[in-house]
Amino acid sequence: MDNVKEIRNGRLFFDGCDTVELAKKYGTPLYVMSYSDIEKRLNELKRDFTDKYEGARIAYASKAFCTVGMYEILKRAGACIDVVSGGELYTAEKAGFPAERVEFNGNNKLPSEIDQAVRYGVGRIIVDGLQELPLIIEACRKYDKKMKIMVRITPGVAASTHDYIVTGKKDSKFGIPLDEEVFLPIIKDIIDSEYLEFYGLHMHIGSQLFENDAFLKALDVLMDWAGRIKKEFGAEVREVNFGGGYGVKYTNEERKPYSFFLDPLMKRLEERAKEIGIAVPAAVIEPGRSIVAEAGITLYTVGQIKAIKGIRKYVSVDGGMGDNIRVALYQAEYDGIIANRAEELADEEVTVCGKYCESGDILLKDFKVPSTISSGDILATYSTGAYGYSMASNYNNNPVPGVVLVREGKSDWMVKPQTYEQIVQNNVIPDILND
Repeated sequence: MDNVKEIRNGRLFFDGCDTVELAKKYGTPLYVMSYSDIEKRLNELKRDFTDKYEGARIAYASKAFCTVGMYEILKRAGACIDVVSGGELYTAEKAGFPAERVEFNGNNKLPSEIDQAVRYGVGRIIVDGLQELPLIIEACRKYDKKMKIMVRITPGVAASTHDYIVTGKKDSKFGIPLDEEVFLPIIKDIIDSEYLEFYGLHMHIGSQLFENDAFLKALDVLMDWAGRIKKEFGAEVREVNFGGGYGVKYTNEERKPYSFFLDPLMKRLEERAKEIGIAVPAAVIEPGRSIVAEAGITLYTVGQIKAIKGIRKYVSVDGGMGDNIRVALYQAEYDGIIANRAEELADEEVTVCGKYCESGDILLKDFKVPSTISSGDILATYSTGAYGYSMASNYNNNPVPGVVLVREGKSDWMVKPQTYEQIVQNNVIPDILND
C-alpha cells in the first residue's frame, strides 16, 4: 500500500474513502481519481523541474485523461496543457483554461481545429507537417493574430517500448523528417511569414520509457538541427519541448523520479546550446500518464463465477474492455484487490474477465483472490487513471462509466456516468427507409 491506498477494517480505502461505500453510492463500473496523488505528482514536477530550471514549463498531455475538472486542477497548479484535437480544445475553453497556456499538437490537425486554436489564441501550435502552415496563416489573417510556432521533428531514435507507443523513429506518422529538402524549407517559411513566429523544436520519442538513453540521443539530434537553423537563417531555437513518456509501473514496482530523466537532459541541453552558440532554450515537458495513472483506480462488481475443472476459474465483472482497452490493445498488466476482502488471504488464481462479447475481454490474468470470492464482491484495479476513461468506448452499447474525485475522505462526481438515452440520442431512422 502507499499513502493514498490503505487497508482499514478489511476494506480498501483510497484517498481516505472506503471504496466499498463508493461503489454503493455511485455504482459500478466506476473510475475513481485521487486528488492527493495528482497533487503529489504535480509537486514532484515543480520540485524537479519548474522550480529548478529557469523558464521550465510542464504541458500536461491531455490525451491521458481530459475532463473539465482535471483542467481546473491543472489551471490552479499553474500548469500548461498539450491538446491534440478540437474536442480537447473545446474542453479547455469550457474549463476557462488560459489560452496562452495551451499548446496544440497532433499529426493531422483539421482546418476547423486550426481555426479553433487560432481563434482561441493558444500559446503554441506545434507544426507536424508542411500542409499545416497555409492553414495556420489563413486563420491568423482571419483573426489578425500572430502565432508562436514549434516544429515537431522525427529524430530517428527508436525507444524501447511497445510498438504502438513508439513515436520517434524515422518510420512514424508523427513529426517532420529531418531531410534538408523537407525540414529547412518549412523553417524558412515560418521565419518569412508575418503571421508566424518561429519559437523552437519539439520531439516525443514514445511512452512508457524507463531509461534516458533514447531521450539524450534524440536531444542531440534536435540540437544538431538547432545549430543548422542558426547557421542557415540566423534564428535561435528559444524553446525545446522534450515531450513526455516517463514510465509508470502498473504492478508493484518502484517508478523512477522525474529527476532521473530531466537532470541529464537539462545538463545536455546547456552543453549543446553553448557548443552551437545560442542561449540555453527554455525547456518544456509533456507528462500525462505519469501524473494521473497511479492516481486512478477502477471499481467493479463481481458477477458470474465459472470454474472450468482442470483449466481455470473465470470471475466476471460488470465492466471490461469498454472501460479499459489497454489489456487487449497493448497487453498491459494490472494489479488489484478484492476491496471488501482486503485482509483475506489471496490464495486462489483466477482470470478476471469483462462482460463484453469478446473472448479477448480480459482484465487480469493469473490474478490471486481469496477463495471466498463471490458475486457482489467489489474488485478494485490499480493505476487506471491514464488511458482508461479517455479511451473508453460504447462497445456493445454499454455506457461509459462515471468518474469520481476523492480527496481526504470526501468524494464527488468529476464526470457523471453516461446513460442509455445518451448512447442513442444521435440515432435516427433514415427517411430513405420509407421510400
